[in-house]
Amino acid sequence: MGRASVEEVLGWINGIIWSKALIALCLGAGLWFSFRTRFMQVRGFIEMTRLTFTGQKSDAGVSSFQALALSMSGRIGIGNIAGVATAIAFGGPGAIFWMWVMGFLGASTSFVECCLAQIYKEKDNEGRYRGGPAYYIEKGLGLKWYALAFAIATIAAAGVLMPGVQANAIADGIANACQGGALCGSLDGEVMGMASRDALKLGIGITVALLLAAIIFGGIKRIAAFAEFVVPFMAIGYILTAVTVMAINYEYVPEMFRIIFSSAFGMHAGFGAMLGLAVEWGVKRGVYANEAGQGTGPHAAAAAEVSHPAKQGYVQAWAIYFDTMLICTSTAFLVLATGMYNVQLPDGTMLQEALPGIEAGAGFVQNGINTVLPGWGAGFVAVALFFFAFTTIMAYYYMAETNLTYLNGHRTRPLATLLLRLAITGMVVFGAFHNAGTAWALGDMGVGLMAWLNIIAILLLQKPALAALRDYERQKKLGLDPVFDPDALGIRNADFWRKRG
Repeated sequence: MGRASVEEVLGWINGIIWSKALIALCLGAGLWFSFRTRFMQVRGFIEMTRLTFTGQKSDAGVSSFQALALSMSGRIGIGNIAGVATAIAFGGPGAIFWMWVMGFLGASTSFVECCLAQIYKEKDNEGRYRGGPAYYIEKGLGLKWYALAFAIATIAAAGVLMPGVQANAIADGIANACQGGALCGSLDGEVMGMASRDALKLGIGITVALLLAAIIFGGIKRIAAFAEFVVPFMAIGYILTAVTVMAINYEYVPEMFRIIFSSAFGMHAGFGAMLGLAVEWGVKRGVYANEAGQGTGPHAAAAAEVSHPAKQGYVQAWAIYFDTMLICTSTAFLVLATGMYNVQLPDGTMLQEALPGIEAGAGFVQNGINTVLPGWGAGFVAVALFFFAFTTIMAYYYMAETNLTYLNGHRTRPLATLLLRLAITGMVVFGAFHNAGTAWALGDMGVGLMAWLNIIAILLLQKPALAALRDYERQKKLGLDPVFDPDALGIRNADFWRKRG
């Protein structure tokens, strides 16, 4: 089967997974949970912020901030750079508005799923906290087969399908920077042929795989410590760059906002016909970037040491704001404020073509930065992509390992863990030099599959999370540091908390 036929098959599968039904489900779940939590993402914003930077860790768990950093390392990835640019390319500037909507509504979805992960978490054979959708589906819904389906889907998605997207972005970013002379100074773009580019990308893939192995073989503590150190610095540096570009192009900022809002509602003269595409791509790439409802965040949330599940729910809701409103918005502003983007209709018609021959993705951001800092765009984006994508692969491994632990039950199977580690490092090498379209198609498949399974689960299992939220707010009004008692709330199978109590 040739490359074209493989991509066609993957496109057909993604057409089913990412149908308008999933778009509606993501938006509908966010809206439903916003009402059910009485818009906790607005009422609880101060509490979210406070809890994000407090908390403690233990031998069994990590601190709230480390859990946040670990989940953010999964959220902040290629989707925040290339994903946002792709949304603009195929959904128009209005897609950014719908990404904001998805982020706002998704904060409540993230609260529910991460609160559930804390409620139903448990300790593994080595005394570490484990939890996530597979755990709360079995304990909360009593559907063992459904939990097994999610665990298997997540191991396949996080361990095999999704790492290739991130590795491909790292390799492409560095190779592009080398060809442009921003990195690898001795490699001239005129000299580097296709063979040498492929060899470079293969070498990058092997290097990234070795770095990944050095971290993931150290377990959750090493992963969390690395994320806690790297994630804040990479995110702040990226945001400051976007602010700098906007400040230099300040005269274009009002027009940029006008285009975003007019395009979002089909009122723009050029992009008005793209309303449906703006919503579709805004939600699709919004879910890919912030992962609200996808079921990835709960794995890290369950590892946190807290006195009440709602605490980590608040922290993870704040993470959605940070990811979408700051990181994704930074990319959008880098692209839109400089005008360095293309917009293409499904039939191939170009509505805007500021960058002829440049594919939708990181190239938009690179060219945007080059308008302000000539020659720096490719190098900066290559470095940003490396840190964003590498920490995401690291988080993917933790998610896959957690679900492998679930499948193993209370049995220790070192061989299974070793095979998982070898599989994800192998996929990093494979994804680094493979076709980008295939890598994205595989990644979209993994994200969509997890989102379908998880959102349906949390819609069915929302009452414990809502009860925990009400209990937390009640105790706060009494001036207490909330402590969780599942029996008092009528929540069954929360064995960890019952034993702790």
